[in-house]
Amino acid sequence: MFSVQIPIAPLRSKSIFAAYFFMLFTLIGLAGMQHFYLGKYGRGILWLLTWGLFGIGSFVDIFTLRSQTKSINARRAVGIR
Repeated sequence: MFSVQIPIAPLRSKSIFAAYFFMLFTLIGLAGMQHFYLGKYGRGILWLLTWGLFGIGSFVDIFTLRSQTKSINARRAVGIR
């Protein structure tokens, strides 16, 4: 049997600046917007309902958001959403 491979366009990378910008919404009570932007919907809902795990998770995100964004971009570069 023959298999046909359809070329898939690479997914656009996510901006670290935009991820930190969305994190600013935590200051007005909308924690987790950065996770929705990165496609981590489960974590985004958890952060939204618990205000970033009571602020602790949002504090940790300040230091880990850059690596989270790079990880997402690496996955998107090979076609994994």
